[in-house]
Amino acid sequence: MADVMSTAVSGLLAFQRGLDTTSQNIANAATPGYSRQRVELATRPAQPYGSGWIGSGVQIATVARVYDSFLATQVRSSASSLARYDTIATAAGRLDNVLGDSSHGVAAAFQNFVNAFHDVASDPSSATSRQALLSQAEVFVSQMASFDNRMRSFAADVNEQLRAGTAAVSALASSLAQLNGQITEAYGRTGQPPNDLLDQRDRLVDELSRHVDVSVVGQEDGSANIFIGTGQPLVVGRIATTLGVAADPFDPTRLTVAVQSNGATIDLASQVSGGSLGGLLEFRAQVLDPARDALGKLAAGIVEAINGQHVQGMTLTGAMGAEFFAIGTPTVLASTGNTGGSSLTAQIGAAGDLTGSDYILEYTGSWELRNATSGAPLAMSGSGTALDPFTADGLRLVVAGVPALGDRFRVEPTRDLIDGLALRIGDPAAIAAASPVRSTAAAGNLGSGAIAAPVVTDAAQPTLRHTVTIEFTSASAYTVNGSGPFAYVPGADIEVNGWRAQLTGAPAAGDRFTVSDNTGGVGDNANLMAMIGALESPSLGGGTTSIGDAATQIVSRIGMQTAQAQANRDAFDVVHRQDVAAQQSVSGVNLDEEAANLIMLQQAYQAAAQLIAVAQSMFDSLLDATRR
Repeated sequence: MADVMSTAVSGLLAFQRGLDTTSQNIANAATPGYSRQRVELATRPAQPYGSGWIGSGVQIATVARVYDSFLATQVRSSASSLARYDTIATAAGRLDNVLGDSSHGVAAAFQNFVNAFHDVASDPSSATSRQALLSQAEVFVSQMASFDNRMRSFAADVNEQLRAGTAAVSALASSLAQLNGQITEAYGRTGQPPNDLLDQRDRLVDELSRHVDVSVVGQEDGSANIFIGTGQPLVVGRIATTLGVAADPFDPTRLTVAVQSNGATIDLASQVSGGSLGGLLEFRAQVLDPARDALGKLAAGIVEAINGQHVQGMTLTGAMGAEFFAIGTPTVLASTGNTGGSSLTAQIGAAGDLTGSDYILEYTGSWELRNATSGAPLAMSGSGTALDPFTADGLRLVVAGVPALGDRFRVEPTRDLIDGLALRIGDPAAIAAASPVRSTAAAGNLGSGAIAAPVVTDAAQPTLRHTVTIEFTSASAYTVNGSGPFAYVPGADIEVNGWRAQLTGAPAAGDRFTVSDNTGGVGDNANLMAMIGALESPSLGGGTTSIGDAATQIVSRIGMQTAQAQANRDAFDVVHRQDVAAQQSVSGVNLDEEAANLIMLQQAYQAAAQLIAVAQSMFDSLLDATRR
């Protein structure tokens, strides 16, 4: 029944709860993750009287969090992106500091090496310059090994951070599952939201978003299902998935993010996005691995250019040059799921055709090659035997044994080449700076013909250094050691005994030119200049990029990736701050607002108390009247 006393008491209790809630807000104004609360009031059901319906007071519908799920999602999304780009920027910056250093980076190391060749070319007979070249070559090998070791340590750091990150995610998932249970039980007991538990769960989800991109789907019982990446369930009700690491199916030293499900390991690397875990995987796949591949490709190009030309030259002792450098071989990794007895070996066929990509060779009834990243198939020539290897993208592949369907091999052509990089010569006199053959024109020649310095095309030719005489029988014909005559075409190459030379001009009948052993050619720098030319010519990328440009591209690419990641990090830092401010404008405690609420509730409480006093006075008056 509606009466002043009952109505006043309902107001008194409601305003007391409002004061309690305001006090809670003020007390937690600086508590991280706290969402301000407010008492939701509703009128009690009115009572019917002959003159109409009379209200019976107020009741508390609920104590609600002031919470906007859209703003919370925005905060988590920007936090995840910020952590992702911060991880990439930090790791890429470290790599850029190693490879891009202007004094000790890749480009500087290569240029110092080339400069040493130029010094010897200026004075080929100088023992000091030759020794300096060997010393610089050793320094170059050491620097390349140092770059490679640092990048291997970065890869190991990624592994350790993946271990730590997945352990943190698993711990958060376990706590979230427990909270789901507590929240569900609290809802079941009271039918009201346990605000503090909900705040605690949101704080954990916010922390989780810094590790990996998350999405939250609320349930009717108050629990929340949490998914990571592209939809992998992490927490479903009270059940949490344990996230961990697993070895790559090809490379046991390379860890990936995975879960155990029904006794099987499921690789989640392709599903994990955002957060520090997504940033680590992205850094490794898009920055670190390509940098290692590009550095190995650079080393392969240098070795091929130097060795290919050095063996065509002559040392100070008159011997033919040996290989200047040694280098490693492509890495072949067999899948742990292989069941056949097949094996694979790989060699570099042509450094200029290497792409820097990795490949998967799979047996599907026949051997098929595809790009490891894109999955695009590649055409191969050859039959895969030692005498007729498969060839593709600068690689030569030889398979042996009996394969089973589904057998797979991963080929990393350049990633570990630097591990075998070494200087093969130690004697300064063994530097093959000179050409083994030289050309001369007879002193009595009457025409204007001239012969260029011969270029060695086959250093293994046994007659390479035999004397060859070219004599013109007429202005348009010549003989070679009496053989011929051959028609003379100005500017055409003459190839004999493993060398090639070019005749130009207008020779006269009887003019003679000789190509012979370069005996005593200690001051000759022809082969050294050819090596410098090989280093500076566009020999990589299918003949589009010089080795020097390739070195610069490694540095510029990493610098660009670092700058882009830093720019994205800074941008998302601003976005995240704005998202947090927007969320706090709704959910955060405003002390001025709470102070105003406190005054209003205090006055309302006092007014309700006054109503009770009035009701008491009315009751006393009624009693007094009935006594008379």
